[in-house]
Amino acid sequence: MIKFRRRYCKNILVQMVIFGLLAVIIAFWQSQTIKSLYFDTGEALQLGLVINGLILFLFLAGLVKIVMLLLAYSREEEAIEQFLENMSQDPENPLEEVGSKSLIAQRFMVMQHLYESRTPINLGTMTSTLLANESNKIGLPRFINNVLILTGVFGTIVALSIALIGASDMLQTAVESGGMGMVIHGMSTALSTTMTAIACYFFFGYFYFKTTDVQTNLVSAIEEVTNVHLTPKFQVTNENVIYEMTGLLRMLQQLVKKMDHSQLQFSKMENTMAHAIGRFNDQTEAMPAEIDELKAILREGFRLEDHSNKTVLTADDLE
Repeated sequence: MIKFRRRYCKNILVQMVIFGLLAVIIAFWQSQTIKSLYFDTGEALQLGLVINGLILFLFLAGLVKIVMLLLAYSREEEAIEQFLENMSQDPENPLEEVGSKSLIAQRFMVMQHLYESRTPINLGTMTSTLLANESNKIGLPRFINNVLILTGVFGTIVALSIALIGASDMLQTAVESGGMGMVIHGMSTALSTTMTAIACYFFFGYFYFKTTDVQTNLVSAIEEVTNVHLTPKFQVTNENVIYEMTGLLRMLQQLVKKMDHSQLQFSKMENTMAHAIGRFNDQTEAMPAEIDELKAILREGFRLEDHSNKTVLTADDLE
């Protein structure tokens, strides 16, 4: 029995929707705080909005890619379930109602092609190729997961630099208030970019690692199906030949035993038939005497003349 977490992708998508709704509810609940933190800076310099916009852009781009991957892997899980159902009900048509572009269908067709072309099947190479292809699919989310928190650090550093510039201006002059405003704006930008990066990193990082779990679950299921169902069907090795020969010898031994048993049964039947024929011959040989005895009894009982003992008169006797 192949064991893997079924409908795992759909469960993760449901979690994503729930967490997204919770995030929207919290944002609506704290809308005044968010507005004052992100928009009410009172400064012409909008560097904080640019950095926060960059963080949100990376976050949404990676999230869209993760959703697309989860939807694709959900179809792969359904294909594996259908393949296993076909193998249990109709092993001769395992790809019935299975998408031809699914990973399990491609694995089956590759092994079938190698088997028909009498090419040795290297399962290690096939596994490495599958892992490499799936790793490439998650390249963008991996990059965003590594960079996302760094954008928050970058925004914090830039904002603190702005605050230091403002503090320097304050020290140089005590008349203008521009330096104080720049310090306040820099500290506010540092806080907003840090909060945005941390919140996006936690949300994105959780579902990124869930996506890697889905990949691991899917690849392990494909390899298990290959080892349990496809390898015995397509791969021919010395061990398989020896095993098949051993099974054939066992079947021949059982057949010989059955033939010996049948021979004994035939011998018994032959002896029984010979005995029956002997008894029949004895009864047949005794039958004429018994018939004569029966005739005699009938003549005596019915007072019939015995024609067999009647004297035949000739012409000389009549003269």
